[in-house]
Amino acid sequence: MTEFSLTLDEDQLQIQQWVHDFAETVVRPAAEEWDEREEFPYPIVEEAAKIGLYSFDFMANAMLGDSTGLTMPIAMEELFWGDAGIGLAIFGSGLAAAGIAGVGTPEQVMEWVPQCYGTPDKIQLGAFCVSEPDAGSDVSSLRTRAVYDEANDEWVLNGTKAWITNGGIADIHVVVASVDPDLRSRGQASFIIPPGTKGLSQGQKYKKMGIKASHTAEVVLDDVRVPGSCLLGGKEKLDEKLARAREAKANPKAAATSGKQPAMATFEATRPAVAAMAVGIARAAWEYSLDYAKERKAFGKAIIENQAIAFMLADMKTEIDASRLLVWRAAWLARNGGGYVHAEGSQSKLKAGRTAVWVTERAIQILGGYGYVREYPVERWHRDSKIMDIFEGTEQIQQLVIARAISGIRIE
Repeated sequence: MTEFSLTLDEDQLQIQQWVHDFAETVVRPAAEEWDEREEFPYPIVEEAAKIGLYSFDFMANAMLGDSTGLTMPIAMEELFWGDAGIGLAIFGSGLAAAGIAGVGTPEQVMEWVPQCYGTPDKIQLGAFCVSEPDAGSDVSSLRTRAVYDEANDEWVLNGTKAWITNGGIADIHVVVASVDPDLRSRGQASFIIPPGTKGLSQGQKYKKMGIKASHTAEVVLDDVRVPGSCLLGGKEKLDEKLARAREAKANPKAAATSGKQPAMATFEATRPAVAAMAVGIARAAWEYSLDYAKERKAFGKAIIENQAIAFMLADMKTEIDASRLLVWRAAWLARNGGGYVHAEGSQSKLKAGRTAVWVTERAIQILGGYGYVREYPVERWHRDSKIMDIFEGTEQIQQLVIARAISGIRIE
């Protein structure tokens, strides 16, 4: 076990500066353009691939090669300090990679995760497909079905996925589907949909309030057939899990466990990283409003010389630092603590999401009318921040997870 420390080592400091430099020189100057275009920023992602930031090697080293668990949140904060939409375009494939790594066999991980990124000469994208039009927070109600065709050793998938990052444009889609609806979330499994598979198409592309450079769309599955080898974890492991779930359903008092569910396993693993994204947005808004308050003159002095402004900035800084501490604790526990006890991952996301929304709103207030116009970036940061309260578990879902963890009661 690595000792928890707030002091970053030399490698982490170098990575932090490396990502910050890219965010400052490449991402932030392009942010306004891609927000207006509302298109996937392929040229920026290609630049990230050229320096190794968008790559399987970076993700593997940051997630698996770091015993502290802090490298990925550090990188996320710096990149999202640059811009959230472009940041999600660069790190969005990581959700698919995490979905594969979380439940896949070692052979599946090595085969498919690199294909979520491609190469600097030919980038590829990954998409993690869970949510549906009628199943967002309630992942136990998924309607997408996967039926096993034993004669051909193939799985046949049908359904529609909603709100999918990189949905339809990705090369690798990881789809969570129900194989036994009676078991609800315990009857679900994850599947790889390889590039060019017939029957998979993009539905509507969503026009969003923020993170506009990140592509978000429906994914339609119409008799999509994939080989049995595309079932993550394998058929034997799935059959064992389903058997335990059926036994537990028949005998609720039995101690048998049906195992961790694929969607929730991925969300648990990525919550500190998502929280770090929110910290990056908040920090960008705080730094900008602090500089503005020092330069802006009103009534013969800089507005920061007024307590009303100075105290706002003090509170903003305090909330940002508190959020970062929760993120780092959760990230360290995920790598060293053997899992969360009091839903520390959800705590970090709940706090950081709220902080990002509040801090960016305060930044607009400090800039006044200038904060409300697109000539200044704080309105964009505020639009971008709101998704941090919604995706990968809403604020209320995080509260529910925390409440259940601290009480030991299944609160509804």
